[in-house]
Amino acid sequence: MVRLKMKWHKQDKSHSIEEEAGVIAYNLWKVAMDAILNLENADYQTDSNKQRLELVADNLIFMIHLADRMSIEYFDEDERARFIGELSNKCGKHLADNYHELYGTGNYKQAFIDLLNSRVAEYAEFDFSDEGGPGFAMKRYYGEYVTGIMGEKHNKWVTSQMMDIEVPAMYRHLKRIMKNIIE
Repeated sequence: MVRLKMKWHKQDKSHSIEEEAGVIAYNLWKVAMDAILNLENADYQTDSNKQRLELVADNLIFMIHLADRMSIEYFDEDERARFIGELSNKCGKHLADNYHELYGTGNYKQAFIDLLNSRVAEYAEFDFSDEGGPGFAMKRYYGEYVTGIMGEKHNKWVTSQMMDIEVPAMYRHLKRIMKNIIE
């Protein structure tokens, strides 16, 4: 079970959108890593740190998109744009820091943002509801990306694992995180 930051130390203090996005990005990183651990614990093999970071990136992108859809409930249009921009940048920074640690210098954050922009445009075509979260087609589309990263060995079952187990867990965590941090 992943441990998440679900409340502010100083409850009576108001927090900026940027602070909220920073805490949520930190939690998304933990949820993204937990999803990979769950895959490995379910006997899906990852072969390298690079593959794990690619999976983390896709998990983050998917959750950022879900957060964007959910943020309509919490923010007006300008605030929402600030929130998603900051959330994306913070997630990109977490990912880039890990790439730098493993592989040295590179423009990892910009590569993540470029991939995010491409994928979010694709995910925007799919159904989403506050009650049920991402629709079947969106979960399947995301699962296919993960399957592509995992490779031939597990391509038969990864999409189902993502759709049936990991996406519902990610969405459940994200709902709790946003409710507790933003409200």
